[in-house]
Amino acid sequence: MGLPFVVLNMVSVLMFSGLKISDAQIAFWTSLIMLPWTLKPLWSPFVGLFKTKKFFVVLTQILSGIVFFFVALSLYLPHFFALAVALLFVIAFSGATHDIVADGVYMSVLSQSDQAKYIGWQGAFYNLAKIAATGGLVYLAGSLIEQWGTVNAWACVMVFCSAILLLLGLYHIQTVPSETETDKKTSSFREVMAELWEVIRTFFAKKYIVWYICFILLYRFAEGFVIKIVPLFLKAPIANNGLGLNEQQIGLYYGTFGAMAFVLGSLLSGYYISFRGLKKTLFILCCAFNIPFSVYLLLAVFQPSEAWLIAGGIVFEYFGYGFGYVGLTLFMMQQIAPGKHPMAHYAFATGIMNLGVMLPGMFSGFVSDWLGYKYFFIFVMIATIPSFVITGRVNKLTSKQVNE
Repeated sequence: MGLPFVVLNMVSVLMFSGLKISDAQIAFWTSLIMLPWTLKPLWSPFVGLFKTKKFFVVLTQILSGIVFFFVALSLYLPHFFALAVALLFVIAFSGATHDIVADGVYMSVLSQSDQAKYIGWQGAFYNLAKIAATGGLVYLAGSLIEQWGTVNAWACVMVFCSAILLLLGLYHIQTVPSETETDKKTSSFREVMAELWEVIRTFFAKKYIVWYICFILLYRFAEGFVIKIVPLFLKAPIANNGLGLNEQQIGLYYGTFGAMAFVLGSLLSGYYISFRGLKKTLFILCCAFNIPFSVYLLLAVFQPSEAWLIAGGIVFEYFGYGFGYVGLTLFMMQQIAPGKHPMAHYAFATGIMNLGVMLPGMFSGFVSDWLGYKYFFIFVMIATIPSFVITGRVNKLTSKQVNE
Protein backbone atom coordinates (compact mmCIF):
# COMPACT_ATOMS: atom_id res chain seq x y z
CA MET A 1 0.00 0.00 0.00
CA GLY A 2 2.72 2.45 0.94
CA LEU A 3 5.25 2.06 -1.88
CA PRO A 4 3.25 3.46 -4.86
CA PHE A 5 1.90 6.37 -2.78
CA VAL A 6 5.33 7.43 -1.48
CA VAL A 7 7.09 6.97 -4.83
CA LEU A 8 4.50 9.06 -6.66
CA ASN A 9 4.13 11.70 -3.96
CA MET A 10 7.78 12.26 -3.03
CA VAL A 11 10.36 10.17 -4.91
CA SER A 12 9.08 11.25 -8.34
CA VAL A 13 9.68 14.87 -7.32
CA LEU A 14 13.42 14.25 -6.99
CA MET A 15 13.48 12.10 -10.11
CA PHE A 16 11.98 14.82 -12.30
CA SER A 17 14.19 17.44 -10.66
CA GLY A 18 17.27 15.42 -11.60
CA LEU A 19 15.91 15.20 -15.15
CA LYS A 20 15.79 19.03 -15.34
CA ILE A 21 12.01 19.59 -15.16
CA SER A 22 11.03 22.95 -13.65
CA ASP A 23 9.82 23.18 -10.04
CA ALA A 24 6.44 24.54 -11.15
CA GLN A 25 5.78 21.63 -13.51
CA ILE A 26 6.98 19.06 -10.99
CA ALA A 27 4.83 20.38 -8.15
CA PHE A 28 1.71 20.75 -10.30
CA TRP A 29 1.74 17.35 -11.98
CA THR A 30 3.03 15.26 -9.08
CA SER A 31 0.24 16.77 -6.97
CA LEU A 32 -2.48 16.26 -9.59
CA ILE A 33 -1.65 12.57 -10.09
CA MET A 34 -2.48 11.99 -6.41
CA LEU A 35 -6.17 12.71 -7.14
CA PRO A 36 -7.25 9.02 -7.16
CA TRP A 37 -6.43 8.76 -3.44
CA THR A 38 -8.90 11.60 -2.86
CA LEU A 39 -11.66 10.20 -5.06
CA LYS A 40 -11.34 6.50 -4.17
CA PRO A 41 -14.44 6.49 -1.90
CA LEU A 42 -16.55 7.15 -5.01
CA TRP A 43 -15.69 3.85 -6.69
CA SER A 44 -14.92 1.73 -3.63
CA PRO A 45 -18.54 0.40 -3.32
CA PHE A 46 -18.43 -0.95 -6.89
CA VAL A 47 -15.24 -3.01 -6.60
CA GLY A 48 -16.96 -5.91 -4.86
CA LEU A 49 -19.59 -6.25 -7.61
CA PHE A 50 -17.27 -8.03 -10.02
CA LYS A 51 -14.57 -10.14 -8.37
CA THR A 52 -13.19 -11.00 -4.93
CA LYS A 53 -11.07 -8.54 -2.99
CA LYS A 54 -8.11 -10.89 -3.31
CA PHE A 55 -8.42 -10.76 -7.11
CA PHE A 56 -8.10 -6.98 -7.08
CA VAL A 57 -5.26 -7.03 -4.53
CA VAL A 58 -3.19 -9.21 -6.86
CA LEU A 59 -4.35 -7.45 -10.05
CA THR A 60 -3.45 -3.96 -8.80
CA GLN A 61 -0.02 -5.07 -7.57
CA ILE A 62 0.85 -6.72 -10.88
CA LEU A 63 -0.60 -3.82 -12.90
CA SER A 64 1.38 -1.26 -10.89
CA GLY A 65 4.51 -3.36 -11.30
CA ILE A 66 4.10 -3.53 -15.07
CA VAL A 67 3.43 0.20 -15.38
CA PHE A 68 6.47 1.09 -13.24
CA PHE A 69 8.54 -0.83 -15.81
CA PHE A 70 7.05 1.30 -18.59
CA VAL A 71 7.85 4.44 -16.56
CA ALA A 72 11.49 3.33 -16.60
CA LEU A 73 11.38 2.92 -20.39
CA SER A 74 9.65 6.28 -20.87
CA LEU A 75 12.62 8.14 -19.35
CA TYR A 76 14.62 7.44 -22.52
CA LEU A 77 12.04 9.00 -24.86
CA PRO A 78 12.04 12.63 -26.14
CA HIS A 79 8.76 13.63 -24.47
CA PHE A 80 9.39 11.53 -21.38
CA PHE A 81 7.79 13.89 -18.86
CA ALA A 82 4.27 13.83 -20.33
CA LEU A 83 4.40 10.08 -20.88
CA ALA A 84 5.82 9.37 -17.41
CA VAL A 85 3.13 11.51 -15.74
CA ALA A 86 0.39 9.67 -17.66
CA LEU A 87 1.82 6.30 -16.60
CA LEU A 88 2.16 7.45 -12.99
CA PHE A 89 -1.51 8.43 -13.03
CA VAL A 90 -2.37 4.84 -14.00
CA ILE A 91 -0.29 3.66 -11.04
CA ALA A 92 -2.12 6.15 -8.81
CA PHE A 93 -5.51 4.75 -9.83
CA SER A 94 -4.25 1.20 -9.34
CA GLY A 95 -2.64 2.07 -6.00
CA ALA A 96 -5.76 3.80 -4.67
CA THR A 97 -7.88 0.80 -5.68
CA HIS A 98 -5.35 -1.47 -3.99
CA ASP A 99 -5.78 0.49 -0.75
CA ILE A 100 -9.53 -0.15 -0.89
CA VAL A 101 -9.30 -3.89 -1.47
CA ALA A 102 -6.30 -4.48 0.82
CA ASP A 103 -8.19 -2.87 3.71
CA GLY A 104 -11.22 -4.91 2.67
CA VAL A 105 -9.27 -8.18 2.87
CA TYR A 106 -7.90 -7.15 6.26
CA MET A 107 -11.38 -6.56 7.64
CA SER A 108 -13.20 -9.45 5.96
CA VAL A 109 -10.84 -12.38 6.57
CA LEU A 110 -9.41 -11.51 10.00
CA SER A 111 -11.28 -11.81 13.27
CA GLN A 112 -11.65 -8.69 15.41
CA SER A 113 -8.95 -9.97 17.77
CA ASP A 114 -6.55 -10.54 14.86
CA GLN A 115 -7.38 -7.12 13.44
CA ALA A 116 -6.39 -5.53 16.74
CA LYS A 117 -3.34 -7.78 17.00
CA TYR A 118 -1.87 -6.82 13.62
CA ILE A 119 -3.01 -3.20 13.23
CA GLY A 120 0.28 -1.96 14.70
CA TRP A 121 2.19 -4.04 12.17
CA GLN A 122 0.11 -2.60 9.35
CA GLY A 123 0.97 0.95 10.39
CA ALA A 124 4.62 0.03 10.93
CA PHE A 125 4.98 -1.42 7.42
CA TYR A 126 3.25 1.58 5.85
CA ASN A 127 5.80 3.84 7.52
CA LEU A 128 8.55 1.42 6.53
CA ALA A 129 7.55 2.15 2.93
CA LYS A 130 8.32 5.84 3.56
CA ILE A 131 11.78 5.00 4.86
CA ALA A 132 12.44 2.47 2.10
CA ALA A 133 11.27 4.81 -0.68
CA THR A 134 12.31 8.33 0.35
CA GLY A 135 15.38 6.97 2.13
CA GLY A 136 16.53 3.78 0.42
CA LEU A 137 15.42 4.37 -3.17
CA VAL A 138 16.59 7.99 -3.24
CA TYR A 139 19.92 6.97 -1.70
CA LEU A 140 20.22 4.21 -4.31
CA ALA A 141 19.54 6.70 -7.09
CA GLY A 142 22.25 8.99 -5.75
CA SER A 143 24.76 6.14 -5.70
CA LEU A 144 23.91 5.03 -9.23
CA ILE A 145 23.96 8.55 -10.68
CA GLU A 146 27.69 8.80 -9.98
CA GLN A 147 28.36 5.61 -11.96
CA TRP A 148 25.61 5.33 -14.61
CA GLY A 149 24.23 8.85 -15.08
CA THR A 150 20.91 10.37 -14.06
CA VAL A 151 18.54 8.73 -16.56
CA ASN A 152 19.97 5.24 -16.09
CA ALA A 153 19.94 5.61 -12.31
CA TRP A 154 16.29 6.62 -12.07
CA ALA A 155 15.27 4.03 -14.65
CA CYS A 156 16.93 1.42 -12.44
CA VAL A 157 14.97 2.69 -9.42
CA MET A 158 11.68 2.43 -11.37
CA VAL A 159 12.58 -1.12 -12.47
CA PHE A 160 13.33 -1.96 -8.83
CA CYS A 161 9.84 -0.72 -7.83
CA SER A 162 8.40 -2.79 -10.68
CA ALA A 163 10.18 -5.93 -9.51
CA ILE A 164 9.02 -5.48 -5.89
CA LEU A 165 5.36 -5.14 -6.85
CA LEU A 166 5.43 -7.96 -9.40
CA LEU A 167 7.04 -10.32 -6.91
CA LEU A 168 4.53 -9.33 -4.22
CA GLY A 169 1.67 -9.90 -6.65
CA LEU A 170 2.90 -13.39 -7.52
CA TYR A 171 3.54 -14.18 -3.85
CA HIS A 172 0.06 -13.01 -2.83
CA ILE A 173 -1.63 -15.28 -5.37
CA GLN A 174 -0.69 -18.09 -3.01
CA THR A 175 -0.75 -16.42 0.39
CA VAL A 176 -3.58 -13.86 0.55
CA PRO A 177 -6.81 -15.54 1.70
CA SER A 178 -10.11 -14.91 -0.05
CA GLU A 179 -13.24 -13.94 1.81
CA THR A 180 -15.73 -16.70 2.53
CA GLU A 181 -19.09 -16.96 0.78
CA THR A 182 -20.80 -15.36 3.77
CA ASP A 183 -18.52 -12.34 3.46
CA LYS A 184 -19.39 -11.72 -0.20
CA LYS A 185 -22.13 -9.30 -1.07
CA THR A 186 -24.46 -9.79 -4.03
CA SER A 187 -25.67 -6.20 -4.29
CA SER A 188 -26.86 -4.93 -7.65
CA PHE A 189 -25.51 -1.79 -9.29
CA ARG A 190 -28.70 0.09 -8.36
CA GLU A 191 -28.42 -0.99 -4.72
CA VAL A 192 -24.80 0.13 -4.60
CA MET A 193 -25.72 3.52 -6.08
CA ALA A 194 -28.47 3.93 -3.49
CA GLU A 195 -26.07 3.00 -0.71
CA LEU A 196 -23.45 5.46 -2.01
CA TRP A 197 -26.01 8.26 -2.12
CA GLU A 198 -27.09 7.44 1.45
CA VAL A 199 -23.47 7.57 2.61
CA ILE A 200 -22.94 10.97 0.94
CA ARG A 201 -26.25 12.38 2.21
CA THR A 202 -25.67 11.35 5.82
CA PHE A 203 -22.09 12.63 5.70
CA PHE A 204 -23.14 16.16 4.74
CA ALA A 205 -26.08 16.05 7.18
CA LYS A 206 -23.76 15.83 10.20
CA LYS A 207 -23.85 18.72 12.63
CA TYR A 208 -21.16 21.38 12.06
CA ILE A 209 -19.96 19.42 9.00
CA VAL A 210 -19.14 22.60 7.05
CA TRP A 211 -16.83 23.77 9.83
CA TYR A 212 -15.34 20.30 10.13
CA ILE A 213 -14.64 20.14 6.38
CA CYS A 214 -12.94 23.54 6.58
CA PHE A 215 -10.85 22.23 9.46
CA ILE A 216 -9.79 19.12 7.52
CA LEU A 217 -8.90 21.22 4.46
CA LEU A 218 -6.98 23.93 6.33
CA TYR A 219 -5.17 21.93 9.01
CA ARG A 220 -2.61 20.72 6.43
CA PHE A 221 -2.88 23.74 4.11
CA ALA A 222 0.68 24.97 4.71
CA GLU A 223 2.02 21.44 4.40
CA GLY A 224 0.47 21.24 0.94
CA PHE A 225 2.86 24.00 -0.17
CA VAL A 226 5.86 22.58 1.68
CA ILE A 227 5.75 18.89 0.79
CA LYS A 228 6.65 19.27 -2.89
CA ILE A 229 9.11 22.13 -2.56
CA VAL A 230 11.29 20.98 0.34
CA PRO A 231 13.03 18.16 -1.61
CA LEU A 232 13.59 20.59 -4.50
CA PHE A 233 14.96 23.21 -2.07
CA LEU A 234 17.31 20.69 -0.50
CA LYS A 235 18.61 19.65 -3.93
CA ALA A 236 18.83 23.11 -5.54
CA PRO A 237 22.37 24.57 -5.86
CA ILE A 238 23.50 27.07 -3.24
CA ALA A 239 23.76 29.69 -5.99
CA ASN A 240 20.01 29.23 -6.55
CA ASN A 241 19.32 29.71 -2.81
CA GLY A 242 19.04 25.97 -2.16
CA LEU A 243 21.17 23.78 0.09
CA GLY A 244 23.00 21.87 -2.65
CA LEU A 245 22.46 18.38 -1.21
CA ASN A 246 22.85 15.31 -3.39
CA GLU A 247 20.35 12.43 -3.59
CA GLN A 248 22.26 10.36 -1.06
CA GLN A 249 22.17 13.13 1.54
CA ILE A 250 18.48 13.82 0.89
CA GLY A 251 17.68 10.12 1.17
CA LEU A 252 19.53 9.91 4.48
CA TYR A 253 18.42 13.18 6.15
CA TYR A 254 14.92 13.61 4.73
CA GLY A 255 13.89 10.06 3.82
CA THR A 256 15.44 8.08 6.68
CA PHE A 257 16.08 10.30 9.71
CA GLY A 258 12.98 12.41 8.97
CA ALA A 259 10.68 9.40 8.54
CA MET A 260 11.96 7.86 11.77
CA ALA A 261 11.31 11.13 13.61
CA PHE A 262 7.78 11.15 12.15
CA VAL A 263 7.10 7.68 13.57
CA LEU A 264 8.48 8.65 16.99
CA GLY A 265 6.40 11.84 17.04
CA SER A 266 3.26 9.89 16.12
CA LEU A 267 3.81 7.35 18.89
CA LEU A 268 4.43 9.98 21.58
CA SER A 269 1.48 12.04 20.39
CA GLY A 270 -0.84 9.07 20.87
CA TYR A 271 0.20 8.73 24.51
CA TYR A 272 -0.04 12.50 25.01
CA ILE A 273 -3.59 12.65 23.63
CA SER A 274 -4.70 9.60 25.63
CA PHE A 275 -3.41 11.29 28.80
CA ARG A 276 -4.99 14.74 28.29
CA GLY A 277 -7.78 14.17 25.75
CA LEU A 278 -8.17 15.48 22.21
CA LYS A 279 -10.16 18.60 23.08
CA LYS A 280 -7.45 19.92 25.44
CA THR A 281 -4.60 19.09 23.08
CA LEU A 282 -5.95 19.89 19.59
CA PHE A 283 -4.62 23.46 19.42
CA ILE A 284 -1.23 22.37 20.81
CA LEU A 285 -1.12 19.63 18.16
CA CYS A 286 -1.91 22.21 15.48
CA CYS A 287 1.03 24.31 16.72
CA ALA A 288 3.32 21.26 16.76
CA PHE A 289 2.28 20.48 13.19
CA ASN A 290 2.67 23.95 11.67
CA ILE A 291 5.29 25.93 13.60
CA PRO A 292 8.23 23.60 12.76
CA PHE A 293 7.88 24.57 9.09
CA SER A 294 9.84 27.65 10.17
CA VAL A 295 12.93 25.40 10.11
CA TYR A 296 12.98 25.59 6.32
CA LEU A 297 12.76 29.37 6.44
CA LEU A 298 15.83 29.44 8.69
CA LEU A 299 17.66 27.01 6.39
CA ALA A 300 16.77 29.16 3.38
CA VAL A 301 17.98 32.35 5.07
CA PHE A 302 21.28 31.05 6.47
CA GLN A 303 21.99 28.19 4.02
CA PRO A 304 24.17 26.25 6.47
CA SER A 305 26.65 23.71 5.13
CA GLU A 306 26.95 21.67 8.35
CA ALA A 307 25.27 18.31 7.91
CA TRP A 308 24.17 18.07 11.55
CA LEU A 309 22.35 21.41 11.34
CA ILE A 310 20.46 20.48 8.18
CA ALA A 311 19.65 16.96 9.38
CA GLY A 312 18.69 18.24 12.84
CA GLY A 313 16.32 20.80 11.36
CA ILE A 314 14.64 18.19 9.17
CA VAL A 315 14.30 15.77 12.10
CA PHE A 316 12.76 18.52 14.26
CA GLU A 317 10.22 19.40 11.56
CA TYR A 318 9.31 15.77 10.90
CA PHE A 319 8.91 15.06 14.61
CA GLY A 320 6.43 17.94 14.90
CA TYR A 321 4.73 16.76 11.72
CA GLY A 322 4.18 13.28 13.17
CA PHE A 323 3.15 14.67 16.57
CA GLY A 324 0.55 17.02 15.10
CA TYR A 325 -0.72 14.75 12.32
CA VAL A 326 -2.21 12.30 14.84
CA GLY A 327 -4.55 15.04 16.07
CA LEU A 328 -6.20 15.40 12.66
CA THR A 329 -6.50 11.62 12.22
CA LEU A 330 -8.10 11.16 15.63
CA PHE A 331 -10.45 14.11 15.07
CA MET A 332 -11.77 12.48 11.90
CA MET A 333 -12.24 9.18 13.75
CA GLN A 334 -13.99 10.67 16.78
CA GLN A 335 -15.94 13.64 15.38
CA ILE A 336 -16.72 12.75 11.77
CA ALA A 337 -16.71 8.95 11.41
CA PRO A 338 -19.24 8.02 14.18
CA GLY A 339 -22.71 7.19 12.92
CA LYS A 340 -24.40 4.69 10.64
CA HIS A 341 -21.52 4.52 8.10
CA PRO A 342 -18.30 5.08 10.10
CA MET A 343 -15.88 3.48 7.63
CA ALA A 344 -17.33 5.23 4.59
CA HIS A 345 -17.49 8.60 6.36
CA TYR A 346 -13.90 8.22 7.53
CA ALA A 347 -12.91 7.45 3.94
CA PHE A 348 -14.67 10.61 2.76
CA ALA A 349 -12.91 12.62 5.45
CA THR A 350 -9.49 11.28 4.43
CA GLY A 351 -10.33 12.05 0.80
CA ILE A 352 -11.10 15.65 1.71
CA MET A 353 -7.88 15.76 3.73
CA ASN A 354 -5.87 14.62 0.71
CA LEU A 355 -7.59 17.25 -1.40
CA GLY A 356 -6.52 19.90 1.11
CA VAL A 357 -2.89 18.89 0.53
CA MET A 358 -3.17 18.31 -3.22
CA LEU A 359 -4.61 21.70 -4.19
CA PRO A 360 -1.91 23.92 -2.62
CA GLY A 361 0.69 21.40 -3.75
CA MET A 362 -0.36 21.88 -7.38
CA PHE A 363 0.44 25.59 -7.21
CA SER A 364 3.38 25.49 -4.81
CA GLY A 365 5.92 25.33 -7.64
CA PHE A 366 4.54 28.43 -9.32
CA VAL A 367 4.63 30.33 -6.02
CA SER A 368 8.17 29.09 -5.32
CA ASP A 369 9.41 30.10 -8.77
CA TRP A 370 7.80 33.52 -8.37
CA LEU A 371 9.05 34.30 -4.85
CA GLY A 372 12.27 32.28 -4.56
CA TYR A 373 12.86 29.80 -1.75
CA LYS A 374 13.43 32.31 1.07
CA TYR A 375 10.27 34.32 0.45
CA PHE A 376 8.35 31.16 -0.39
CA PHE A 377 8.93 29.84 3.14
CA ILE A 378 7.83 33.20 4.57
CA PHE A 379 4.66 32.72 2.53
CA VAL A 380 4.32 29.21 4.02
CA MET A 381 4.41 30.60 7.55
CA ILE A 382 1.65 33.05 6.62
CA ALA A 383 -0.28 30.09 5.16
CA THR A 384 -0.28 28.42 8.60
CA ILE A 385 -2.51 31.14 10.08
CA PRO A 386 -5.84 29.74 8.76
CA SER A 387 -5.12 26.42 10.48
CA PHE A 388 -4.79 28.14 13.87
CA VAL A 389 -7.98 30.13 13.33
CA ILE A 390 -10.09 27.14 12.24
CA THR A 391 -8.68 24.91 15.01
CA GLY A 392 -9.74 27.43 17.64
CA ARG A 393 -13.21 27.65 16.11
CA VAL A 394 -13.64 23.87 15.90
CA ASN A 395 -12.53 23.46 19.50
CA LYS A 396 -15.35 25.76 20.58
CA LEU A 397 -17.88 23.86 18.46
CA THR A 398 -16.87 20.47 19.83
CA SER A 399 -17.13 21.84 23.37
CA LYS A 400 -20.59 23.20 22.58
CA GLN A 401 -21.62 19.83 21.10
CA VAL A 402 -20.50 17.99 24.25
CA ASN A 403 -22.47 20.42 26.44
CA GLU A 404 -25.57 19.93 24.29
